[in-house]
Amino acid sequence: MNAPIRKLALVVTAMFCALFVASTWIVYVQADELRDKPGNRRTLLASYSQERGAILVAGEAIARSEETSDELKYQRTYPKGKLNSHLTGYFSFIYGAGGGLESAENGLLAGDADQLFYRRLGDLLTGRQPSGVSLELTIDPRAQEAAQNALGNQKGSVVALDPKTGAILALISHPQYDPNTLSSHNLDSVQQAWAALNEDSERPLVNRAIGGDLYPPGSVFKIITAAAALSSGRFDTNSQLPGPAVLDLPQTTAGLVNDWRGQCGDGTVNLLQAMEDSCNTAFGWLGMQLGGQALRDEAAKFGFGQQIGIPMSVTPSTMPEQMNAPQEAQSAIGQYDVRVTPLQVAMMSAAVANQGTLMQPFLVKQTRGSDLEVIDQTAPRELSKATTPEVAGQLTQMMEAVVTSGTGTRARISGVRVAGKTGTAQHGEGLAPHAWFTGFAPADDPAIAVAVVVEDGGDAGMSAGGGSVAAPIARQVMEAVISR
Repeated sequence: MNAPIRKLALVVTAMFCALFVASTWIVYVQADELRDKPGNRRTLLASYSQERGAILVAGEAIARSEETSDELKYQRTYPKGKLNSHLTGYFSFIYGAGGGLESAENGLLAGDADQLFYRRLGDLLTGRQPSGVSLELTIDPRAQEAAQNALGNQKGSVVALDPKTGAILALISHPQYDPNTLSSHNLDSVQQAWAALNEDSERPLVNRAIGGDLYPPGSVFKIITAAAALSSGRFDTNSQLPGPAVLDLPQTTAGLVNDWRGQCGDGTVNLLQAMEDSCNTAFGWLGMQLGGQALRDEAAKFGFGQQIGIPMSVTPSTMPEQMNAPQEAQSAIGQYDVRVTPLQVAMMSAAVANQGTLMQPFLVKQTRGSDLEVIDQTAPRELSKATTPEVAGQLTQMMEAVVTSGTGTRARISGVRVAGKTGTAQHGEGLAPHAWFTGFAPADDPAIAVAVVVEDGGDAGMSAGGGSVAAPIARQVMEAVISR
């Protein structure tokens, strides 16, 4: 064999090897990724050939598949679409499964998840029409409706949990969108709706409850600071703290002030009073005494920094890695670079309500087949020991004082002991603050823990405060659960 032929043979052999490697890589390594890629027309056509599982709240479908007379055979519909848009997400022939449970549990809803292998095999052997499984959610429809109505047209989020199990009772993010506009079989209108949603400066597709641009928590973070102080053994609810009108901070000429521009008490307050009145200067001083590492460690126990799926992926809440003394003071009152999701803030109250034990939040109670048999059921699971029962009891006492006679009186419920904490979070020069409230009820036997954030002060604008804007919303959601 002469040299040119040998070279040609080597080139051809190399090309065959490259083709073999590429095809093997696609078939065995990239197959799942390519199959699940949104917009994969072949996969989408296959998925429309069988009924997709429903998403249920209290037995009522909030997402279901309906038979059609066109080639796609089924169309996804969303009764009360806007109300539950960030729970369900959307299922579109053009854009695939996106947002919410349609994406996070696509395999179960489509019926091709690995855990359904034996069920699919049974369908094949018996000739039964294959279908996806249905998801029954933990959502309490009364709490969900109450959160929706109370938040109204204001931007923000409401999250409610069962503190004893971690079950999510309500999850609302405003603004919302109608997923029906994306599931239509009129593909031109779907494209127009998609363009409008993505061009909207209010970002309705973003689930503010668990992601997006995280929020500064403001004074609701004082729950973490107080927990760190009590857990240190150096402080109790009666410990005296300085509460001047302006707290001098080292390394800077700027001081830390209270919201009302005056001192706390007579210039000295105990820890319980500092929480009750949301005294910035006392908690700023406390943060410098504890140090940044103690604040970070305590926040981590309450879930900061953890990767959580509910099953939708939750953006971890964050604490600054490095802090000097002024930054420790600012962080102790939930400012500087502390950032949270509303779910995280609800988890803080839930851990206190559950005697210091933080439960894993979850949204899917159980999965059911087309014949209504229960395939799987979610068991409550402990996420961490946030604090001791003794410290949780002290925090509950302090948070009850906030609602009884402090900044959170508008969260009171007649005949019910309510624990809570307000927050008014600055997030930019000249911008209206975010209004926060978090708490739980009944304080002596908690059935619900809630977090509310109203962006940019909501309807109140620059005059907004957590006690005036967010606390009444939280009260209505708590009432919806405990009055049943």
